[in-house]
Amino acid sequence: MNTDSRSQTLPQVEAAIWDELARAVGDKAHAWRTPVLATAAPDGADARTVVLREALQPEARLLVYTDTRAAKVHEIAACPAGMLVFWSSALGWQLRCKVTLSVEDSGLEVSSRWARVKLTPGAQDYVSPLPPGAPLAAVPEVQRASREYFGVIGIRVDSLDWLELRPQGQRRARFDAEGARWLQP
Repeated sequence: MNTDSRSQTLPQVEAAIWDELARAVGDKAHAWRTPVLATAAPDGADARTVVLREALQPEARLLVYTDTRAAKVHEIAACPAGMLVFWSSALGWQLRCKVTLSVEDSGLEVSSRWARVKLTPGAQDYVSPLPPGAPLAAVPEVQRASREYFGVIGIRVDSLDWLELRPQGQRRARFDAEGARWLQP
């Protein structure tokens, strides 16, 4: 959305947000393809960049993939509340999503996605004998294996907090269980 959106209604803004999320899934250059996911960690909070894999608007659900041995998986098990933050300078939009997270490591949802991932170079991220962050003595060899440590993080979007930064003024809106409303930026 590159036009001036000052005249948009709240439903139009919400639809535009979901359009951009869907676009980010298929466009590797879209800034929203790699948001920051923040979770509660034993020593406070932790944040990391993740890759957006699916955006399912009717369900208000997003998906990312993970190595099931990653620290974020344990953090999600202990506290499923999180925050997903997107920024796009091209759009002039920041999107903060309060989310509820879950991790699946088996079943149809995981198997069907692994069937697509296993044919790509990205499959190597999930078949390493070592967990993410483990020290390496040398450059690792390429592995070929089954699903091993592939998991899907389901992200239920509980609220969207949208901020538009424009030279002609800022706008902010929130979309959640209480409805849609404009907020002071």
